Amino acid sequence: MKVKTIEGGVCAAKGFRAAGVPAAIKYKGRNDVALVVADAPCAAAAVFTTNAVAAAPVLYDREVVKGGRIQAILANSGCANACTGAPGLADAKRSAEETAKTLGIDPKLVLVASTGVIGHRMPMDRLLEGMKDAAANLAATPEAGLAAEKAVMTTDTKPKQAAVQVKIGGRTVTVGGMCKGSGMIEPNMATMLGFITTDAAITPAMLRRALRQAIAVSFNHVVVDGDESTNDSVFLLASGAAGNSKIDKAGPDYDAFLEALTAVGVSLARQMAADGEGATKYVEVTVCHAKTQRDADRAARAVAKSPLAKTSWFGKDPNWGRVLAAVGYSGAAVDDRAAEVFYGKTWAYRKGKVADAAQLAKLAREMEGPELKVTVDLHLGDFSSTIYTCDFSLDYVHINADYTT
Repeated sequence: MKVKTIEGGVCAAKGFRAAGVPAAIKYKGRNDVALVVADAPCAAAAVFTTNAVAAAPVLYDREVVKGGRIQAILANSGCANACTGAPGLADAKRSAEETAKTLGIDPKLVLVASTGVIGHRMPMDRLLEGMKDAAANLAATPEAGLAAEKAVMTTDTKPKQAAVQVKIGGRTVTVGGMCKGSGMIEPNMATMLGFITTDAAITPAMLRRALRQAIAVSFNHVVVDGDESTNDSVFLLASGAAGNSKIDKAGPDYDAFLEALTAVGVSLARQMAADGEGATKYVEVTVCHAKTQRDADRAARAVAKSPLAKTSWFGKDPNWGRVLAAVGYSGAAVDDRAAEVFYGKTWAYRKGKVADAAQLAKLAREMEGPELKVTVDLHLGDFSSTIYTCDFSLDYVHINADYTT
């Protein structure tokens, strides 16, 4: 199977239109209401935050998506509609119903998504005016997809889109997506907000299976700051417009689709990590030769969200002790006399041997660029895990110190 990367986002696949418009939800003059709409009801799947404090849109969508068919998603930035109780849930329901009325579809085919400040009621008049404006501007163009992406951005500094194509049964199948996420990220079964579309013909059951598998190695491997959001959601809609034989069981066609879906997920995950709040450096943390898969995941995640390790990367300080210490408290099996720590291709610690001045000079060069690979080789087994993350800079503190004020 060969997955081909192409330009685009949620409008790359056949059968989808999108729009993004300004509605002054929080700020004036910037896109903050988005619509992603299919030409007809789609097979659908979604995953959501496991945070016990879940936002109203999450509570609403969890029930709606059980039907397995969705045609539209209304999303906004600037207000999370979280910790708003029964009134907030009523707002989510009303926004879906009004969207359905405007589009002329069944309300049970509409999902809603929000991101922004927690604890504020949604300014419904502005949201619904924005929705109607977006509905009037729906288009199946790259520009429309980008406008929708910009409407879900909060502290993100750049749009995040990805699209690929793969041959399935002689037909070209496209998977495209967009996401937002810059801070408050340690996903657990989801990410901040992710929207993925495909023109593959596939059953809802197989779509759910593919999404769970793809997320396990993509969105769930992103860590910016170790905070899991109240609004984390990933949505996947399949229009079937590619005309392939419907994927209804495991096999080569399913494998090809999963490969394409995973490629989009990994691309979006990496883009989120690279655009972490205040980040100056994209970092991939890999733990290899762990005793178990759980050990590899635990150790890599501990390093990726260690404030001490992350600040050392910002300072270009090859402080391998912080990395190895994080592995030590992760719960993974580790023997420091057998372990090695690498920055790029250069070792910082090797089975009890520490870097001398000459080696430190090589390490300093490895840390100069905008990207860094940190590898911990435990030499205890055959399992590995990679987490996508970033450094912690002074700007991260400033962004979050002033977020609501």
